[in-house]
Amino acid sequence: MTQDAFSETLITTASDQVFVDMRREIVEGSIEQGSKISEPELAKRYGVSRATLREALNRLESCYLVERKANVGCRVVALTAERLIEVYQVRSALEGLACRLAADNMAPDEVQSLKQLLNQHLQTQRVKEGESYYQEAGDLDFHYRIIKGSKNDHLIHLLSNGLYQLIRMYRVQMGMVGPRVSKAFDEHLAIINAIENHDGELAELLMKRHISASQANIQTKFNLHAAQNERAEQ
Repeated sequence: MTQDAFSETLITTASDQVFVDMRREIVEGSIEQGSKISEPELAKRYGVSRATLREALNRLESCYLVERKANVGCRVVALTAERLIEVYQVRSALEGLACRLAADNMAPDEVQSLKQLLNQHLQTQRVKEGESYYQEAGDLDFHYRIIKGSKNDHLIHLLSNGLYQLIRMYRVQMGMVGPRVSKAFDEHLAIINAIENHDGELAELLMKRHISASQANIQTKFNLHAAQNERAEQ
């Protein structure tokens, strides 16, 4: 028995391994968004039976990374501007609540560990230069740490086992570069300072503003792509 390095998924079966591998490849874009899923091809690629593959696909569907439609079959979810709005509305409400609860429930050593994580991001990812701010899943992700710090099992389940991977898919594939990078880092620092000061109301407000800015950043990229496609068609 092993454990996925970047989440709490225990890998005990072939289906678990396929689920973890496909989840990572979909989130990071190795398996393209919107692409049709061929069960025979994927079963051969991962060296498993189609029944085992279907088990993994069912779990991927439950965390919104694949979808099944009548007369279409199974596809990887497509990242669209419309879906972005819906997902980020839910994200803002739930992660804002997670921040409020974390301000009451995170232990001092957890807060300090989170500060150390931010310092690690600053040192290793050249945040100051605005080049990139890519966060791994699980404990290496600032947002994941706060979700866990809420200590609310139902909230953790809703985010970590539901929307978290789809949110990461947007963040990874439509990620930050340029001025938004350093701003996002500063926003993270302000959020953890509010949590450290046990100011749940401020922490929630700051997280909602942070997520709104992240959404606007991604929306700008969608608008840019749409304008480029429109020019290409003229």
